[in-house]
Amino acid sequence: MARACSLAIALVALALPLAAQEVEDQDIYAISPNKTQRVWVVNPPKTYTVQGKVSVDGPIPQGSMVVLRDVLVPPVGPKDTTRLISAGTLTADGFTTMVVGVAGQIKDQMVKAGEVGAFLVPDDELVQRALDENGQLLFPVEVKASTGGGMPPYFSSTQSRATVAFPRYRVLLYNTSDKSATVTVYAYLSN
Repeated sequence: MARACSLAIALVALALPLAAQEVEDQDIYAISPNKTQRVWVVNPPKTYTVQGKVSVDGPIPQGSMVVLRDVLVPPVGPKDTTRLISAGTLTADGFTTMVVGVAGQIKDQMVKAGEVGAFLVPDDELVQRALDENGQLLFPVEVKASTGGGMPPYFSSTQSRATVAFPRYRVLLYNTSDKSATVTVYAYLSN
C-alpha cells in the first residue's frame, strides 16, 4: 500500500512540470505551490426537468374585463360609508393594473346635480373591520361621474388607472343626486 502511494506521488510530481508547461503556453501563469490562493466554489442551483407534453393553446391572455351591471343605487353620500351600496366583488389576482370606470342612467331628467361613484376597497379582514366598526375606507380606489342639473340622463366617468395591490376588491357605490340611478362598473385588469 505504501509503495502504491509513493508511486502515485512520483507520477504526479513528474506530470506537474508538463501541466505547467501547457498552462504557460496559453498565457496563463501556473499557481505557485508556495503561495496560498483564494478559491471560490460555485454550486449552481439544481435544474428542474419537465417531463411529458407542454403546450399552450392559443394566445396567453394579458387582460380581463370585469363588468358589474345595472346596480340600483338610491341617494346615498360617499361619506355615509355604512350605507354604501354593494355592487359585488372584483377578483384581481394575477394582474398588476386596473382601469376602472362607472356609467349608468338616471331615469328622471329633473334631477339636482350630483355625483355617482364607486369605491373599490380591498376584500381583507382588517379593511372590512375598519369599515364595519368605524365607517373608515382603507386603501380606496375611487371613480366618479357627474349627473343631473340639466345633463342628459346617461352619465359616465373618466377612466381611473390604479395599481392592483390586493387579490380581491369589494365595490361600493354612492349617489349624491336626489333620484335613484342604475350604475354599471367597468374594470379592465391587465399586466
